[in-house]
Amino acid sequence: MPDLKGRVALVTGASQGIGRACALALAEAGATVAAAARNRDNLAAVVEEITRSGGTAQSFPMDVANDEQVKATSKSVMDAFGKVDILVNNAGIARDQLLLRMKRADWDAVLATNLTAAYLTIQQVVGVMMRQRWGRIINITSVVGQMGQAGQANYAASKAGLIGLTMALARELGSRNVTVNAVAPGFIETAMIAGLPAELKQKLLTLVPLGRLGTDREVAMAVLFLASDDASYITGHVLNVNGGMLMG
Repeated sequence: MPDLKGRVALVTGASQGIGRACALALAEAGATVAAAARNRDNLAAVVEEITRSGGTAQSFPMDVANDEQVKATSKSVMDAFGKVDILVNNAGIARDQLLLRMKRADWDAVLATNLTAAYLTIQQVVGVMMRQRWGRIINITSVVGQMGQAGQANYAASKAGLIGLTMALARELGSRNVTVNAVAPGFIETAMIAGLPAELKQKLLTLVPLGRLGTDREVAMAVLFLASDDASYITGHVLNVNGGMLMG
């Protein structure tokens, strides 16, 4: 387990699923966790779980699609902890529909939450990372952003955009010892997958060489590695956690 004592990690979408797993893993490694999401009750439960295990965390209710909330919450985190060393941009939504039927509002909502929010949050915290000459930015993208998926043009575009953002910022920030990487999960056991019909789940598994769904903990372990000093020479990279669904 990497040692992140003394580090402050801001995790968006931390109230459930992959975000919750990332918050727990970072806290387990010793980081102080600022857990941000819209659901106050779920956030409180995550913070309680961390503190009950001996970790340090605080909840910061925030809608990442709201510019002013992103700015205000980022300031609150800075006021509370003095810095942000690690940023995990995990918050995301899906509004699936075939392109011919997709409403502009659904396109805009997904791009705003999955892509624009990452840009806004990075912009709020990257200054302190640059000044201290140490930072880890980790964007949670998706295998869908790498290979596409029918009915998910908005989601795929947003996740592919995160990959481009990752690589561009890796070049911008490398000289300041701030690394920027992405983690691309495949089919993971989350609430989104849980709602699919059983026959569809079985069909999806035929695309995965390992023959099973991944877990949110497995994604969190990839994030934890990229957040650590062990990954200090890795930047602009997309780490696939997909059971072999996409290779290369």
